[in-house]
Amino acid sequence: MSTAAQLNKVIEKTERLIELCGALQEENDLLKLENNNLANALNTGKNKIKEMDEKMRAVKFAKSFSETNEKSIDIKQKINEFVQEIDKCIVLLKK
Repeated sequence: MSTAAQLNKVIEKTERLIELCGALQEENDLLKLENNNLANALNTGKNKIKEMDEKMRAVKFAKSFSETNEKSIDIKQKINEFVQEIDKCIVLLKK
């Protein structure tokens, strides 16, 4: 095989490698985009879960008032605990 033929084969293989590299780069970019979208969806889901947990706690708290006939001191204490829990949540949300 002549040197020119060998050189042509090397050039052809190099061109194929360059094409393959471009295709792999495109696939990589698409996978990165998909990964970012999934990460955003996960974060949105986590935020909704936190929001629903807070709503559930508020409903349970409100339900506890309607089911029991507690003294006003106990009610004030529960309100204070609820306010402290809200303050903790606010601090966590700020992080």
